[in-house]
Amino acid sequence: MKTITDMCFPFLYALAGLLLTLSGATIAGGQGQAGQPVIRDTDDGVKYKSGQNVVPAYEGWVPNPDGTFSLVFGYFNRNWEEELFIPVGPDNHIDPGGPDRGQPTYFAPRRGKNVFEIIVPKDFGKKEVVWTLTSRGKTEKAYGALVPEEVLTRRMVMMGGSLNAAAAAGNDDNGDENDPNKPPTVTVAPVPSVSVPGPATLTASVTDDGRSAGRGARAAALRVEWNLYRGPARVVFGSPRSQLAVPTGGTATTTASFKAPGTYVLRATATDAGGMAINSDVTVTVR
Repeated sequence: MKTITDMCFPFLYALAGLLLTLSGATIAGGQGQAGQPVIRDTDDGVKYKSGQNVVPAYEGWVPNPDGTFSLVFGYFNRNWEEELFIPVGPDNHIDPGGPDRGQPTYFAPRRGKNVFEIIVPKDFGKKEVVWTLTSRGKTEKAYGALVPEEVLTRRMVMMGGSLNAAAAAGNDDNGDENDPNKPPTVTVAPVPSVSVPGPATLTASVTDDGRSAGRGARAAALRVEWNLYRGPARVVFGSPRSQLAVPTGGTATTTASFKAPGTYVLRATATDAGGMAINSDVTVTVR
């Protein structure tokens, strides 16, 4: 004799299968009727591979030693897999002083944090710098202003926007004896122009004090990561990540191959054992 529980199980299994099927379709494409992308206005908890837009983000501001201020921006690509290319112009501009103020044109999936900075003068006051991005037919804006609640320290920016243990205990831009770790330095050698597909050879020179965060931390190796910052198409790096054998620095070399002609900006990010990261960009002309 079947119980009510026995009779309910088939229905529940069928319902679960239907929900998974619907969810899988949404996750796979993010498509609505007639294959058109469904652009969400808020985070609905669904992971979209593609079809979503990019949102500019204002991270906060840093007071500089000379009295000026750095407005720090990033972005949120709502896609989990799709990369977007938005050239500087009507769909990617900054005001005032734009449209080009050094913002990226390539947007990797998910969050790009502390991607670029705009320096404003001492008398900036209550003015704003606005970054506007339009993608998938949707326009989003980020407003950079000197709001007291959004002040950052330079160390916070180099640590990815979060205070490390030593900083939380009182470390700031001046540093203290509890965290003697200093940020690395990185420079990228100029790159001659190349023809499609290349490759172009990239060389980054890195130095560091060899320390990690905290007292008594032992020396550890540096790491370098290469990424596309600006360009009309994807770039393939021969070795996108490398670890230097010597904790106080050295050189990291890789190659970059291109799928289309144009002007590219490639970025080397050097990160030390304490998690402090510094960027250096190089422009490559591809014929």
